[in-house]
Amino acid sequence: MGVATIIGKIGLAFAVLTFLVLVGRFLVTKANHHEITKWSSRDALELLNFFAIAVTIIVVAVPEGLPLAVTLSLAFAMKKLMKDRALVRHLSACETMGSACCICTDKTGTLTTNHMVVDKIWICEKTKSIQTDDDKDLLMPSISEGVHGILLQSIFQNTGSEVTKGKDGKTNILGTPTETAILEFGLLMGGDFKTHHIESEIVKVEPFNSEKKKMSVLVSLPDSSRVRAFCKGASEIVLKMCDKMLTSDGKEVPLSENQRQKITDVINGFACEALRTLCLAFKDIEKTSDADSIPDSNYTLIAVVGIKDPVRPRGQGSYTGLAIEGPDFRTKSSQELEEIIPRLQVMARSSPLDKHKLVTQLRNVFKEVVAVTGDGTNDAPALSEADIGLAMGIAGTEVAKESADVIVMDDNFKTIVNVARWGRAVYINIQKFVQFQLTVNVVALMINFISACISGNAPLTTVQLLWVNLIMDTLGALALATEPPHDGLMKRPPIGRNVSIITKTMWRNIIGQSIYQIIVLVILQFDGKHLLKLSGSDATKILNTFIFNTFVICQVFNEINSRDMEKINVFKGIFSSWIFLAVMISTVVFQIVIVEFLGTFANTVPLSWELWLASVLIGAASLVIAVILKCIPVETKKDGNTAKHHDGYEPLPSGPDLA
Repeated sequence: MGVATIIGKIGLAFAVLTFLVLVGRFLVTKANHHEITKWSSRDALELLNFFAIAVTIIVVAVPEGLPLAVTLSLAFAMKKLMKDRALVRHLSACETMGSACCICTDKTGTLTTNHMVVDKIWICEKTKSIQTDDDKDLLMPSISEGVHGILLQSIFQNTGSEVTKGKDGKTNILGTPTETAILEFGLLMGGDFKTHHIESEIVKVEPFNSEKKKMSVLVSLPDSSRVRAFCKGASEIVLKMCDKMLTSDGKEVPLSENQRQKITDVINGFACEALRTLCLAFKDIEKTSDADSIPDSNYTLIAVVGIKDPVRPRGQGSYTGLAIEGPDFRTKSSQELEEIIPRLQVMARSSPLDKHKLVTQLRNVFKEVVAVTGDGTNDAPALSEADIGLAMGIAGTEVAKESADVIVMDDNFKTIVNVARWGRAVYINIQKFVQFQLTVNVVALMINFISACISGNAPLTTVQLLWVNLIMDTLGALALATEPPHDGLMKRPPIGRNVSIITKTMWRNIIGQSIYQIIVLVILQFDGKHLLKLSGSDATKILNTFIFNTFVICQVFNEINSRDMEKINVFKGIFSSWIFLAVMISTVVFQIVIVEFLGTFANTVPLSWELWLASVLIGAASLVIAVILKCIPVETKKDGNTAKHHDGYEPLPSGPDLA
């Protein structure tokens, strides 16, 4: 990580400078006392101590906690997402999703429920909206029992699906989504699959053909000299085959041109509501020598059925962008694509190459971080090309899952948004930790360097610096990297590509807090005895302990300040993160133990309650400093491509819909 390398190099430079200054002052002192040629073991230990301080500064400066914070944050998010029905296959995908500027998503099964249902039906010149909680006899008041029976016959006889009972007693339908929708409607109407098959014997079947766009069946009627043909298929095809229609009392009347036009208008109206339309028709045939052939004309129209895949409860949202079809998209030049893509919101009838081309353009030309959802084998190229691929766990193929970074176990777009939410939390948590660590780094390096240059010794000993390093790295990473996401994260614009992790806002907070702490610690270092009214043989040890204690307490409050880099109220939601509270309490408890009981080991002496209170007040003052700093406006530079692409939309989710 580039940030860790830069911080490490700066720490190394300060360590070398501190060592050279300490050694230089030591040699000048010996020269002044004419002892430059006289060396003892005490002098060797002094030089060794200088070297230990320099090494400790390097240890403190090198942010080994940064990779730990990243890994902790990613692992924590990965575990939480597992509970939210998202399987993260690649750990880095969590952070990448937090930077996503654009989500290219399939409509079917992601934005929708992937469960087709009958939404509307036209029958006997009347249109009826269908609700699953309606009474099973919902059409009976408007049609006769005879029409009702023929409708159910056309549904259960002319189908390639099966209705079975599971071990749990639930009804299961095996078949295509369209067939399943019609059979469910038939069951809702009070029909029974087995009963209709027992009553009538199937004579001949003509399966669905993509060229003819219809399927037909010939059945023998019980106790009758006739057979009955049922036809079901594309509305425009079946309607042309009909010359009669059923009335509400069950009579067959000729289909006039005026009535045909009205039915066509109904079909077009269903289509405008994004419904897939099918026509159901029948024809009675006398039992003759050619009665085993399925006719292609002179049918009687039963009904027009409108089927849809309902949008998930999150709602459709507003459509304000550009829609384009795949064949039209692939003919556009590069210049035309640059003008179209920023406004593109829907791509219909797209091929795998269209999806791949769109993702490539978004990544390479517009420099956006692109997430793609898919479920089919043909989605694999787009899933692989994207910065983050999200495969559907229920409807998705194995090829799609292998090409993806995240598998959405419930095929729900809400889960995808949740992945983005946690991804943003990961990124923000890493930024919080970097801000906290850099503040500690700057203060620790500067106070030791300034003190070494002026007084010839470092106020913080090796053991004390190592304890600070533990607070700064391990405990800091544990506290800040596991903060849960909040709703405000989704109101921010996406982060985008090639953006520095250290923002101007972070620099403002780092520099401001560092200046405050350095000023306080330098004043205590050189005038602390007078300010604190310390005297006696232990005055120096008490002062050094007080400086160490104040420095640590400042970092405790600085860690609280780092919970939010922009908002003033840093205590909001603090009780929702028990890990953060546990780390804070542990840090304070261990600090008390080190100061009060580990004097020989840590070079400390017990402090009075007045000095403890003074340390806490100085540390708490950083909360006030943070409020003042956050009132200072900081110019934020937004990525032009991202702002252009998301103009008029919610920051997330948005982007093209690969239909």
